[in-house]
Amino acid sequence: MYQAMKLENLFSPLKIGTLELKNRLAVSAMSCSYCEPMNGQVTDRYIKYYETKAKGGWGLLITEYTTVSLEGKACLGQPGLWEDAQIEGHKRLTEAVHQNGSKIFAQLHHAGREAAPLTEGQDIVSASAVPSPVMPILPRELTTEEVEAAIEKFSDAAVRAKKAGYDGVEVHGAHGYFIAQFLSLSSNKRSDKYGGSLTNRGRILTEIITQINQKCGADYPVTLRISADEATQGGNTIEDTKVFAAMAEEAGADAIHVSVGSYFCLDNVIPNSSRRHGWLTDNSQEIKNTVSIPVIVVGRINDPLLAENILKSGKADAIAMGRASLTDPDLPNKAKEGRFEEINSCIGCLQGCFGHVMKGLSTACILNPATGREAELAITPAETKKKVFIAGGGPSGMEAAIVAAKRGHQVELFEKSGKLGGQFQLASVPPYKGEINTFIAWQKHQLELNGVTVHMNTELTADVVDAESPDTVIVSTGAVPSCPPIDGISDSRVVSAHDILAGKVLAGANVVIIGGGQVGAETANHLAMYGKQVTIVEMLPQIAQQEEGPILQVLMKDFKEHGVKIYVETAVQRITAEGVEILPKGQNKLCLPADTIVIATGSKSVNTLAKELRTKVGTLIVTGDANAVSNAETAILDGYKAGLQA
Repeated sequence: MYQAMKLENLFSPLKIGTLELKNRLAVSAMSCSYCEPMNGQVTDRYIKYYETKAKGGWGLLITEYTTVSLEGKACLGQPGLWEDAQIEGHKRLTEAVHQNGSKIFAQLHHAGREAAPLTEGQDIVSASAVPSPVMPILPRELTTEEVEAAIEKFSDAAVRAKKAGYDGVEVHGAHGYFIAQFLSLSSNKRSDKYGGSLTNRGRILTEIITQINQKCGADYPVTLRISADEATQGGNTIEDTKVFAAMAEEAGADAIHVSVGSYFCLDNVIPNSSRRHGWLTDNSQEIKNTVSIPVIVVGRINDPLLAENILKSGKADAIAMGRASLTDPDLPNKAKEGRFEEINSCIGCLQGCFGHVMKGLSTACILNPATGREAELAITPAETKKKVFIAGGGPSGMEAAIVAAKRGHQVELFEKSGKLGGQFQLASVPPYKGEINTFIAWQKHQLELNGVTVHMNTELTADVVDAESPDTVIVSTGAVPSCPPIDGISDSRVVSAHDILAGKVLAGANVVIIGGGQVGAETANHLAMYGKQVTIVEMLPQIAQQEEGPILQVLMKDFKEHGVKIYVETAVQRITAEGVEILPKGQNKLCLPADTIVIATGSKSVNTLAKELRTKVGTLIVTGDANAVSNAETAILDGYKAGLQA
């Protein structure tokens, strides 16, 4: 019988300066926006979020970017250490983390030209008067004296961090923020002592580290987060960054935390599922060959076995997992105990993390509804144990079953097909989406672990409910594809996107997809990868509007590579023997030849059972698409809450 790999490297101690970590798993900084919107005060929500990770066994937690000055805030809800009044809140945070066995660093940050204009007349500053790629504001170039004052703000914030009980600080010199704006020739056009040569551009970095050592003591750990390659025209490459890493070490840095990218390429900063696992490890290896202090690497590392082998290969000394800790804050404990099947893995979807932040919302995780709501959505034992029946084995129904069972209820789940996973299983078929199946597998294992009785190929009906008298019925029967009233829609060449993704239909050489939403676009990419000539027809001005920006970029790149044709603002007139007649806006009718015509025009709820049971059970809850057609995040959250309410 196969025995799981031993994680001897991952769970060995590591010293960063004088500080010893119990293992080599770190949580990298991620914007969450859980603090007070303007004054940066730490909240109970913020503390609970990190306390939960500490309980999960992480060796080191690195806070989200903590601003050293009010004018350097990147967003609302960002924590601050720019004044002494903020120390007490941070002290409550560090105490909660230490009580649960983890170490914690404060990441010190200034957004520079990436600062959000949160107040009228806010002074947006940078190394030079070179605008941000995303902010429509021309920053003001700081004078030499003002740069020196900004350096003081970093070191003063470090002093506050030490007073608050942080075990160390991380200086944020990556991702095109303030320090990176000095390091990079793409943004630094200065000719004083902070511009020009590598030595001058790196001076701000070395002076910040030197001052922190002077004010906090040489034994107080200082790490540097840096972009190994800015992936930006005229920006720093790995060769430049190796010099800055060596300069940082000489100035007194105790570790280098390797990232990549800037605001010119956010898909590098927050990689999606199209990026290979551990895609920055060659960069960390380069830096590790240059310095003698520990090197931490981040980037699409979502499995402890990946982490172990990166360490084993000598490419890094520690592994930072950001989004993986959102999906499962207990990952280290589970990995250490060999409970790999119990780890809920990040799938790189970007929807709850990056997607929420881009919409001005606080961070969440679509696969873990409790992220950022640890107190609000805590699973506690039910006062009264009930018999709970669940109709539908998609992600919403399974989530409801898992949570209800954890609360101590007797749970039975009914799935009328022979497979669990619902539409989420279909979503795993297109390119780069295969990791979605890890969540379905995790849910299935959780059903087994928590004693849920699963009835496959069995539909829950009103008659069964009458006969068995459950206390609660949760209806998670999902949705089915809707079919538009198009002349010729009954043609034998017409199939649904669901049938294509489920492997029920083999598409012909020429495919026309009617509907360019997320499902239609992903199906198009799937078929194009297999050499089909694909055309998308969409009535709206843009396709795939539900996709997160970086993922849409990947889709459009793939479409260009595979020659996928796209018609937007285009109506389908009818389906004929020759193909699909369309009417693009402002143009004449066209006929698109088609061997296969794929319908991807949305779905409609399946909730007949809910209507039949309105007066038959004490508690009736409808979740996910059965309630209203939406997305996976809503479906899983609905299911989770239903399990709490059961």
